[in-house]
Amino acid sequence: MNGIVYLVGSGPGGLGLMTFRAREVIDGADVILYDQLPGRDIINSLPESAELVDVGKFGGHHIRKQGEIEKLMVEYARAGRVVVRLKGGDPFLFGRGGEEMETLRESGISVEVIPGITSAIAVPECVGIPVTHRSYASQVTMLTGHEDPDKPESAIDWEWLARSPGTLVILMGVKNLPNITVSLTENGMDENKPVAIIERGLRPDQRVTVGTLSDIAIKAKDAGVKPPAVIVIGDVVRLYVNQS
Repeated sequence: MNGIVYLVGSGPGGLGLMTFRAREVIDGADVILYDQLPGRDIINSLPESAELVDVGKFGGHHIRKQGEIEKLMVEYARAGRVVVRLKGGDPFLFGRGGEEMETLRESGISVEVIPGITSAIAVPECVGIPVTHRSYASQVTMLTGHEDPDKPESAIDWEWLARSPGTLVILMGVKNLPNITVSLTENGMDENKPVAIIERGLRPDQRVTVGTLSDIAIKAKDAGVKPPAVIVIGDVVRLYVNQS
């Protein structure tokens, strides 16, 4: 009989923000396929009884391609194993969990998704930036800064984003930050719009870089900003600037 695969979101970082259900299935796993985004505390807590497979997706450096990861999950499950695919944040928010679920279902493998707290909300709020606020933002839009490079054209409507009110939260956008800021300003967003980049959120070496749409790319380059990082664009960033 086939085993089962759990697509597990470990949260934004640290053991304290992992759900009880995530801990439960991790501790009962036969095989755990993990990358570096959950953070060292969580990775170091993985059970010794499980076979641990580092699939290494982090900041553009991939030990295994996505297709290989999906193939491994299917193979382990068909061998009757209880498999955890461990991800940072939430599996379905730019975590490719939806693609993995499709592959598993098409292969006749049972799959259960364990939601996780997304870094898109948790990381900004840990430094005092609410993604919504009655005085500043009544809507929030989350987008990826790293689209599928094989797409014939971008699926992101930069004109709409530049003119829409509220907060933009961008994941995986450090590398493309110069292009992002240009796309927004060229389509009408105020170049003085506040921007914050939170690196390694909720970890001991967390760091925040602030600026405006016109200068954040230069500031990020000068500061040596590296992924993982969450980029927040909008007037809610003023709450961090005012209290820092």
